[in-house]
Formats: sequence, C-alpha cells, structure tokens
Amino acid sequence: MPTQRDWLALIRLPGMGTARLAEMVAATPDWPEGWLGCLPRQAATMLRLWLDHPAHSPLLQAVEADLAWLAAAPGRHLLHPGHSAWPALLEQIGDPPPMLWALGDLAALQPPKLAIVGSRRPTREGLANAAAFGRELASRDWCVVSGLALGVDGAAQQAALEAGGRSVAVLGCGVDVIYPPRHARLYQQLLERGGLILSEHPPGTRARAGFFPRRNRIVTGISLGVLVVEAAEKSGSLVSARLAMEQNREVFALPGSIHNPQARGCLKLIREGAVLVRHVDDMLEELSQWAVSVAPFASVERANHENDVGDPLLRWLSDAPSPLDALVNLTGLSVPDCQRRLLELELEGRAAQAPGGWVRLPENAQAC
Repeated sequence: MPTQRDWLALIRLPGMGTARLAEMVAATPDWPEGWLGCLPRQAATMLRLWLDHPAHSPLLQAVEADLAWLAAAPGRHLLHPGHSAWPALLEQIGDPPPMLWALGDLAALQPPKLAIVGSRRPTREGLANAAAFGRELASRDWCVVSGLALGVDGAAQQAALEAGGRSVAVLGCGVDVIYPPRHARLYQQLLERGGLILSEHPPGTRARAGFFPRRNRIVTGISLGVLVVEAAEKSGSLVSARLAMEQNREVFALPGSIHNPQARGCLKLIREGAVLVRHVDDMLEELSQWAVSVAPFASVERANHENDVGDPLLRWLSDAPSPLDALVNLTGLSVPDCQRRLLELELEGRAAQAPGGWVRLPENAQAC
C-alpha cells in the first residue's frame, strides 16, 4: 500500500479527483506498478517522478506542508484504506472518499455509530428530541455522527458529549475550519471530550455549498443508520436519508403533527418505508445484532483494558455473540485481518464461534 507521503501525493495528481481516486483504490492495483499502469498518462508521469526523484517533484512542497500540519500537534491524522482506524463501513458504499483528514480522538470511531440529522431551524420540540436521542444513544455506548450543523445536528452532538459519550462530526470544509462559526464552542468540546472531526478536504479548505451534499454521504456511510428528527419536505436531511437508503443503511424518522411544516419530511419518509421511531429502543430493535452486543462491549473494554490494550479485537469480545461485521466496524480491522485474528484467538482458546457470532471464553476455559 502507498505510504502516508504517497497518499498525500496521490490526492494532488493532475486529473485525479476524489471519485477517480476512489475508483483506483477500489480496484486494489499493486503498488506502485499497478497504479502507474492504470493512471492517465500525465498523472502516471508525475507519480513516477515523485517515486523516483521526489526532490524534483512539483508535488513536494504541498506534501511537506501537509506532513508539517500533521506533525504540528497531537490528534491530527490522515486516514486511508489500510490504516488501522479506517472506517470499514465506507468500503460498502458506492463512492467512498479515498482518504479522510481527522482531528481528535480516533477511539471515537470504535463504537457502533448512528447519524442524527434534521432541520437547521427546528421547533423547540425538535431540539428537545434531538438532544434526548443523542443523550440516550450515548448512554447506550453508541457514537452520534452528524455534520456540526445548526439545529438538530448540533443539539444531538452536544447532548451526546455532555452525557459522556462519543461524537463524530463530518465537515464540508477542512477539519481546522470551524463551520458554522456559531458552533465554535461545540467544535472545541468535540476535541476536549474524546470526539472526532473528519473531512475529505485538506486542512485550510473553506466551506462551499457544493461540499455539503458530498459530506452527507460520509455521515451516513460511517453509520449503521440515520435518524431524521425534523425535516421540511425539501430538506437536506432528506438527501441524507436517500443516501442512507442507497448505502443499505437503516433509515429512521420521528413522526410529528401533520400541521407542522418541519414534520412533513419525516412523515414522507415514513410513508416511503422509513422506520417510525418513538424512542431509542425502536432503532436498536431494528439493529438487533448490535443492540445485543453494544452494552457488553463497553463493559468488556473497561474490565479488560489493561490486559487487552494491545489487542483491538479481544477487548470487544464478550459472552454475548458478536457478528463479524460488528467486530469489523468496532475494531477498524479489514475483514481478512479480523477473520485471521479470530482464528488465532480460537486456537489460543480465548474465543469461540457461537450461534450469532463470536464470543470470548472465560479465563478458566482458556486454561483448559
């Protein structure tokens, strides 16, 4: 796989937008010859110069600036396929970002994630509902994902953080750009309370209207489902719901009064097949394989942190069966790596297959 320096060069090759680069990543060509053979001529020529004589490459200055930014402070990361924290669920969507800039605590990507989106001008009831669901999900050890937008998004993320939970914000600008500016305090709280800020745009990129619809596919792409709290009939939140459906994610919607314009989008979603939600358990019932295993994961992590800190898989196993896809999402491991490590743990007598997934064996069973 390309090194971090190489990834930073790849995103700046001529004629290589994010969509074309994502297609290349999905094709998994050998590095570097397979890439050189598949790239357009100009991009291949520039990549060859970068690989053979980086000091003479026109890409060097930009790459070194990116590396300097990453090294300037803790909590700055560049995620890409093959990185231990790369969200495995992104491999399931049609147009994943080729890489993600990250600012904050990568551990926020470990719990199961659910997106909460909605109106930027919600009713008082909508704000209260967003906060209540964000708070309750955090108490169940779920991570709340949203876009740091005004209204529903910010209320859900704020409540999750105040409840001691995790939250991930995906921005339509660079991770070092606070947008909207009114959420400067929430932005800072995300960094101070174990949250994470993600973007597919390099640091310093200013917010642009065209970036936000693309941002939404990442919000839903790293999540198991999306909850729409309030939305008008023509709302960006409905775009997120459509993206979630296309990505095979669960779509949930809160019902509201037929006389409330901010409820009409949710009512439309419910008519089209979204799950009507009254409380968090309605969502966890739909995501039953996760609901069974999320709470034990949190207790196992706390109980075994000292012993298993070096093993990202064993710390998530408990006596409740955990499906393979759940473990992939929680650990950030690729499917082959996760399967390989599970087999090793089974041979060591520390884990076993059971109906519904994998379980951790008790210490006395391991000794036998």
